[in-house]
Amino acid sequence: MERKEAKDRNAIISEINGPVIKVRHARSFSMNEMVVIGEEELLGEVIEIFGDQATVQVYEDTTGLKPGLFVQGQGLPLFAELGPGIVGHIFDGTQKPLSAMYRDSGPFIRVGKTAVALDRDKAWYFKPQILSGTKIMGGQMIGVVQETDRIAHRVMIPPNLNGRLMEIVPEGLYTVAEKIAAIEDEKGEVHEIKLYQKWPVRQIRPYQKRILPDKPLFTGQRVIDFFFPLAKGGTAAIPGGFGTGKTITQHQLSKWADANIIVYIGCGERGNEMAGVLLDFPNLPDPITGRPLIERTIFIANTSDMAVAAREASIYTGITIAEYYRDMGYHVALMADSTSRWAEALREIAGRLEEMPAEEGFPAYLATRLAQFYERAGVVITHGGETGSVSIIGAVSPPGSDFSEPVTQHTKRYVSTFWALDKELAGARYFPAVNYLNSYSGYVEAVAQWWQRKAGLDWVKLRNQALTILKEDARLMNIVKLIGEDALPDDQKVVFHGAQLIKENFLQQSAFDPIDTYSAAEKQVVMLQIIMKFIERMQDTVVAHRIPVYRIMELPILEELGRMKVRYKGDDLEPFKKILNRLEEQFDDLFKRET
Repeated sequence: MERKEAKDRNAIISEINGPVIKVRHARSFSMNEMVVIGEEELLGEVIEIFGDQATVQVYEDTTGLKPGLFVQGQGLPLFAELGPGIVGHIFDGTQKPLSAMYRDSGPFIRVGKTAVALDRDKAWYFKPQILSGTKIMGGQMIGVVQETDRIAHRVMIPPNLNGRLMEIVPEGLYTVAEKIAAIEDEKGEVHEIKLYQKWPVRQIRPYQKRILPDKPLFTGQRVIDFFFPLAKGGTAAIPGGFGTGKTITQHQLSKWADANIIVYIGCGERGNEMAGVLLDFPNLPDPITGRPLIERTIFIANTSDMAVAAREASIYTGITIAEYYRDMGYHVALMADSTSRWAEALREIAGRLEEMPAEEGFPAYLATRLAQFYERAGVVITHGGETGSVSIIGAVSPPGSDFSEPVTQHTKRYVSTFWALDKELAGARYFPAVNYLNSYSGYVEAVAQWWQRKAGLDWVKLRNQALTILKEDARLMNIVKLIGEDALPDDQKVVFHGAQLIKENFLQQSAFDPIDTYSAAEKQVVMLQIIMKFIERMQDTVVAHRIPVYRIMELPILEELGRMKVRYKGDDLEPFKKILNRLEEQFDDLFKRET
């Protein structure tokens, strides 16, 4: 998709309303066409056409614009440049390279003319993987560029182009702007192929077929992996009020998720949160390769002080880049922080357009836009024959932690995993503050076989046993709050104390502890097995042998249960086996003493 000849300058601004402008003499414009505005060439997109009038949303600050300035169509929609040089870099919502802009103009972004997304001067070492004369199809790989130490960038034919490869360059150094191949299509037209391609951000990249997810996106976070798993290619939402830990949860997922590529979209959030990510990731090691995490991460930053229209575009830019790496056969995890700020941008622009508001002022098409975004997740067989996936994890920021507000409710319709963050848990300094009563996962059955192979046990049964105790504890808590724990009979005290062990020694996890920040699958299984064994022995001791609960809660093994998550990484399971043996011994000794 190449830029067409610039159109004439008859189109001029007639009205300005914040990020939205009206243009007259705009009959040559088309819907969703990119335009540049004025001598500074501010970037905009046509979102409405009526007669010779057009409405344009501007992706930059409109301060200083005035009626009469020309508006020039570009002949193509808003697109992303897709090629080597994306991984490890930070862009704004329209894919302007912020690091390059910083070098050119300092810390304050100037509007208008900016650098292209991909560096045109940097040379990449290209290795062809196909011979001239070969019949090829869209999406097929023709060569490889080593983008980072861990990412082999597979140079692909644009997915909508089929034909015969007429020529391909020999192995060597090439910039993204140089021709590396030529293809004759089925109509006899010749197309130049470069190291990069352009793709409209609002258009889904095609694939051969979609397949059902069956492997978890393993994150090392126990409450997520064990109780509410997300499958690779799945969708998840993290709703929570201010201070409940949405951003730190997404940071943890970005750091430890079992994905080849992370696309992190800071959509309307505070700048200091993005700054924290940018400072941490170059210094943090990947748990799989040991290389810096920055080498597998792409940042899209459209913070709250940036143009509101570009915030709306940032989601689409990020998902398009994710789909591009999926087409190479990679597994990509996309973090959107947060979709509520994106929805607020839709609401502001809809208000400027004087559209009829729906619930809480949001536009009537909010649900449609959310559905269009989340449906771009999935596991697919690509046109190149690879298996790749895009997993989408969207944070939601309901005002006042009200989960009945429109963004949260519509999001629940389109995601299969829901990690509900609880304000009371966060207030008690309990993190991750995932409420196990309001959260759910639709991928439990899909990933059960993976856990069966990994752990050699009935994972679903163990998970359900723990959740049953937690749910029974939630019912008992209403009694405890009214009349105290001492009023409970001993069999209910077992449930109460057992649930406390699960919550404090398994679910609670410190993102800042060097050992507890990541928990391997084997460690998760053995930890919960030990806790459930303690609860089982406690139940038997209290019910069958009439030993009071307070005597059990004096056992020294409880201190070890509390420390095991921060003392042992899980690469060696022998310490956990010793804890289990001591647990059995101490219960046997207690039984002998009391009977």
